[in-house]
Amino acid sequence: MPAASDLARAVPGLRVSDDAADRVTYSRDLWPRHHMAVRAGDVAKNPPRAIVWPTTADQVAAIVRWAGPRGVPLVPFGAGSGVCAGVFPSRESIIVDLKRMAAVRDVDVKRGTVTAEAGAMGVPFELGLNRHGLTLGHFPSSILCSTVGGWVAARSAGQASGFYGKIEDMVLGLECVTGRGDVVYLPHRTQGPSLVPMVVGSEGTLAILTAAKLRVHPAPTVRSFRAWSFPSTRHGWEAMRAMFQAGLRPAIARLYDPFDAMLARRGSVKKDGKKPAPGMGAGALRSMLKNPRLVNELLESRLGAKALGGSLLVVIFEGQDDGAHEDMLRARALAEAMGGYDEGELPARKWLEHRYSVSYRQAPLFREGLFVDTMEVAAKWSSLGDLYDGVRRALGKHVFVMAHFSHAYPDGCCIYFSFAGTAAPDAKGAWDTRCEETYDRAWRSALVAAVDAGGTLAHHHGAGRSKAPRLPAELGVGLDLFRAAKRAFDPYAILNPGALVPEGAVP
Repeated sequence: MPAASDLARAVPGLRVSDDAADRVTYSRDLWPRHHMAVRAGDVAKNPPRAIVWPTTADQVAAIVRWAGPRGVPLVPFGAGSGVCAGVFPSRESIIVDLKRMAAVRDVDVKRGTVTAEAGAMGVPFELGLNRHGLTLGHFPSSILCSTVGGWVAARSAGQASGFYGKIEDMVLGLECVTGRGDVVYLPHRTQGPSLVPMVVGSEGTLAILTAAKLRVHPAPTVRSFRAWSFPSTRHGWEAMRAMFQAGLRPAIARLYDPFDAMLARRGSVKKDGKKPAPGMGAGALRSMLKNPRLVNELLESRLGAKALGGSLLVVIFEGQDDGAHEDMLRARALAEAMGGYDEGELPARKWLEHRYSVSYRQAPLFREGLFVDTMEVAAKWSSLGDLYDGVRRALGKHVFVMAHFSHAYPDGCCIYFSFAGTAAPDAKGAWDTRCEETYDRAWRSALVAAVDAGGTLAHHHGAGRSKAPRLPAELGVGLDLFRAAKRAFDPYAILNPGALVPEGAVP
């Protein structure tokens, strides 16, 4: 295998590192299954051969032209916040970190467009647009630690997707480097064939994204807030469906099942310098999770839902005028006609205030022998109940599960499951191997249930390697199309091998 120094000589001015600390740092993303390996002391299962930091598309092209004939795998890297093992290099791989390509090349206020390089970080990028009176309207929970290129590569959805759309609705053109080492620009065509939808969501397997031209909007000046509780989760999603099918487009429409609603009402964010009230200890959680099926059935029952306060629907409209308030009046009439109890503005205002607050309780839970993860799936409204019940039942045999619904459309909705589990330690007191077995059983059964219910396996996190084993079952003939595209875009098969579909599925 060629050494990193060979690449440095081949691409003048390229920053290259094969330092041991860098190789460990870039050996994974935030896939929760990796955290169990870290807990066991294996901090880097597959440290890459080297890391490079290009500054131009031409440098990226030179890297690809060097790697292709040598068969060196290349793994594009944004901010490393993915949760599906989209970044999982081999020891022969070279990580291509794009964060030194972070320029905003052009902002056209009149046309409502911006061109940004792939490494632009979410918050500085959005704040820069705000200074022009604009917004992208893309607010993923990971905005503090994700990039424009990562959003496009994973087909990301922001919290305000109900009004602004997902990232694929914002892309007007892509600059990228193919596996042949060619810099190409792909415009989003409204007439005739367009390659943009194929590259968006391809997770670096077809091309390395270097810049994107995106549609932007005037920043909102008016917001209207409301929340309603419902006796069941199903009542809540029927109200969401009615709103979207009536032509309403709230920026935020988030429905929490009863347990998740209880957490949302309680909050977990520091305020006035005070720490949040302590939650259930790890020992108590482990005891509870010895029989997750029983706990899930109890909380999902009518009695459990009532005791927890029912489900909670948070809605926010935004815009430039009083249309936001008028739309809220229509939404209110629909929600309350369908059994919603008016909770006022406070839950929605509270949600917006803490929209990026991240729970820092995961590390203590992993330390104490538990694991936590999320799974986002989607389906048309007519299949949503089957998807919710099927995936919840499949997960609930192995882990404690709750859910919220955060991205709705006239024809369907996304369900975001959060779950926690554990396993008894082995004779040496280690949790990891048995936790991994429980984790894998839960994921396998949930993925099968999602496909059987007619749902998708991914909505906005991507597939990575986490969902890749079941993706061919969902894609069907689409896998043959992917094979053909892969051969055309990446003839050497060096771009992020193993992501999106299992290695070996693409000859």
